[in-house]
Amino acid sequence: MSNHIKKLNEIPFSVLDLSPIVAESTPADSFRNTLELAQLAEKLGYNRYWLAEHHNMPFIASSATSVVIGHVAAGTSKIRVGSGGIMLPNHAPLVIAEQFGTLESLYPGRIDLGLGRAPGTDQLTARALRRDLRSTGDDFPEQLAELRGYFDPDLVQGNKYVKAVPGEGLNIPIWLLGSSGFSAQLAGELGLPFAFAGHFSPHNTLPALNLYRRSFKPSKVLDKPYAMVGLNVIAAETDKEAQLLATTLQQQFLNLMRGKDVPLQPPVDNIHEMASNYEIEALQNSLGLSIVGNPKTVKEKLQNFIEESGADEIMAIAQVYDHQARLRSHEILADITKGE
Repeated sequence: MSNHIKKLNEIPFSVLDLSPIVAESTPADSFRNTLELAQLAEKLGYNRYWLAEHHNMPFIASSATSVVIGHVAAGTSKIRVGSGGIMLPNHAPLVIAEQFGTLESLYPGRIDLGLGRAPGTDQLTARALRRDLRSTGDDFPEQLAELRGYFDPDLVQGNKYVKAVPGEGLNIPIWLLGSSGFSAQLAGELGLPFAFAGHFSPHNTLPALNLYRRSFKPSKVLDKPYAMVGLNVIAAETDKEAQLLATTLQQQFLNLMRGKDVPLQPPVDNIHEMASNYEIEALQNSLGLSIVGNPKTVKEKLQNFIEESGADEIMAIAQVYDHQARLRSHEILADITKGE
């Protein structure tokens, strides 16, 4: 890593969208909002727009991630669109190769394939998705090798009878996503770009980035490490307003901890009134890297994080109840990152 300290306007910013389903709304509303946010992100100059695979979660509409990526790519013209991520153990690698081969054929030069090894859900749902109960994600490196081989047959030893059509020969950037060290090390060893889930695994962020950089071996994909970090960024005109908006995210994590299956909830004046001290501490453990505040606060915290982490790119996620406030948060962030 060079000694040059990057400024906010020197690195790309991107958007992670879970297509949130808020109380009293439908997935159809979520998809309309997703497209509107993607079109705004493109207009504001964001680098990429990623959607995430989760299942059996009443507050996330993007379970059929490849389909939503196609919808967003069709409604935009230049922003990169991809997965943050596709949970590879839930799928046959050939199916993902064909889906992303199709997306890349439809929207050439704009598709990213971010891959994770977690199920993106609970054990019962994982069983419903995978059918084969022995599939635990431990074979992720083998699955990844199989998937990469469909795009680039040179990576495969011996005869290659099964082809991904479309897919074979297409150059679709593959990213590894992680919330711990496993994918960080694998991404480094394979010379792939790495995206870390700082938005829910704050304590592991810096160790994982260090492990990725230490493990990195140059490849035909990258000659030096490239690390992107996902962060909760909720910006508003005042610190107080931003903190109010952020109580929706805090409630989302509280409900997950309590096993309560509900859509995203409206903000509350005081999260401490609805959570025990233990739960507040647990929230801090999950959401400790969140950047919440007015433009000045957000700018300072982001600059500090970039200096501390050396991140090459930031992917911002704003789980905000009010759609207009979510759009505004991304507008404020874009203004901040274009300054200086």
